[in-house]
Amino acid sequence: MTTRFDDPGASKTERLNVRLSPRQRALLEAASASEGTTISEFVLAHATRAAETALADRRVFALAPDQWDAFVAALDRPERELPRLRKLLESHTVLDEV
Repeated sequence: MTTRFDDPGASKTERLNVRLSPRQRALLEAASASEGTTISEFVLAHATRAAETALADRRVFALAPDQWDAFVAALDRPERELPRLRKLLESHTVLDEV
């Protein structure tokens, strides 16, 4: 899977050292072999994907143009009273007693 941070033409000059247990190394060897990659390629691809996923909700909000227009229109609409929601939010819960 190609990630946003992949740059096929760029040389890789940075290093990342990781200490791991024999069990973790064996697991990574087996997983990388199952995908036909080296351990380094496997770890880099999966760690990069995990990092992008962890950051995605904090940095990226992508919508198609028509979806963006609908989103902006919803934000611009005047507020409306929702009595049942207000009642729910104002009702006491077990957390109020803590």
